Amino acid sequence: MGDAEIDMRPFLEAHQMELDFQKLPNGCAIKRIRPGRTNCLAEESSITWSNGKIKQDMILRLRNVECGELEVMLEWTDGPGCKGLGREGSKKTPWMPTKRLD
Repeated sequence: MGDAEIDMRPFLEAHQMELDFQKLPNGCAIKRIRPGRTNCLAEESSITWSNGKIKQDMILRLRNVECGELEVMLEWTDGPGCKGLGREGSKKTPWMPTKRLD
């Protein structure tokens, strides 16, 4: 079956950036993440401002399997009652990285 890990920190940190995203052109790259030994990226991944949202498209190379890749798209959506990621007026990160439990 295979497995892959996603490092969510760059995606969450992009939300914390002190930028006025509304002034950015649609499709503007906010941050780029290169493949390396500490991630499962098959190629460079960009975090972009697209249609009023921050998104990240990535292709992950599967591990523990003969071959395989998985295409993933992350998009943050605030739900009802959600406090979001605390961008407004705060430079502190309101989320805490957690350990993998499996």
